[in-house]
Amino acid sequence: MNFNLLLEKIESSKSIDFGSVFGKAIELFKKTWGQGVLLVIVTFLLMLPALMILYVPIIGAAMAQSYNSEMSSEMSPAAMIPFFLLLLPVLLIIQTISLGLMAGFYKIVRSKDLNREVENNSLFMFLKKPYLGKLFKLSFFSLVIALLATLLCVFPVIYVSVPLAFISIIFAFNPELSAKETLKASFKLGNKKWLITFGLIVVSSFLAQMVGMILCGIGLLFTASFTYLPTYLVYKEAVGFDDDNEISQIGASEV
Repeated sequence: MNFNLLLEKIESSKSIDFGSVFGKAIELFKKTWGQGVLLVIVTFLLMLPALMILYVPIIGAAMAQSYNSEMSSEMSPAAMIPFFLLLLPVLLIIQTISLGLMAGFYKIVRSKDLNREVENNSLFMFLKKPYLGKLFKLSFFSLVIALLATLLCVFPVIYVSVPLAFISIIFAFNPELSAKETLKASFKLGNKKWLITFGLIVVSSFLAQMVGMILCGIGLLFTASFTYLPTYLVYKEAVGFDDDNEISQIGASEV
């Protein structure tokens, strides 16, 4: 979608009914929970090596300390230097993987929403060379924004969490946009629909955690993806999709 057209659609979007979106999210979850479980598992498995790299220096220092009785029982501050040097690169890798998988998940959600068949590799469709550079830039920008918001205290973090939540879905359905344009559109939509999106995320997160804990904790694996669906539906209501026009044309031709 053209960047200017995307901004126009966001600006002219109508109000969204909370109850309607939440009800649709529940119905959509019934169709997508399996792919949601796959998303959680794959995300964890792909992030695990990066996390292991991050903690290797600490584990190594702890092991060396345990074998050397002359060393102090407290870990040397120098042992933490590699950890902090690796922290940002590892976080960027994790964020890039997560963003790419989320974008793929939203494409799957769209297919399920239209009752279309889902391809086996859809979840990984954006973790490919043409998109990795843009994903990396978006990940870097989002981490910087989140870090700055954290330094400014709690409220800014709460505020930016909504616009940042739209990055993956705007990227998924508008991959031709630059990283800067994607970020601008995310904040435009996040500002426009901040209150209802925040409310939906909070309620859906609470419900997902509550149901997951009732199912002895393991249920969180199945309910975690429910929290991503309200964002998709807000985007759908506010912006829509290019294939909506195609569907309308097909329906008109059949009539």
